[in-house]
Amino acid sequence: MTRRSARGDVWLVDLGLAAKVRPALVVSIPPTDADRELATLVPHTTSLRASRFEVAVPVRFLKEGAFDVQSVVTVPTERLLRQLGRLNPAQLAPVEKRLGFWLGLSTLAEDPSES
Repeated sequence: MTRRSARGDVWLVDLGLAAKVRPALVVSIPPTDADRELATLVPHTTSLRASRFEVAVPVRFLKEGAFDVQSVVTVPTERLLRQLGRLNPAQLAPVEKRLGFWLGLSTLAEDPSES
């Protein structure tokens, strides 16, 4: 069964044996019929380390914690179990900014955690 996800959706996802089932933010665009059925995700964690790559986004459908952009992962969409909610553009923006910094795609001359 194909799961339709959109950028900004938060799903409960089976990330495999070591990573367990946990919430994750979809950061990829939806695949077309010609594409592989994959979704790129930023997992949400409640085990915080005070890392500059953890982005807290308080929403009612998640426990207190943060999205960990260092743990970005791509999985088959069949591992998306249940949609929990969706981030609005203002909530998604800081995650995107930090993800871009982690991947070296940011055009910022400085660490976004300092701005």
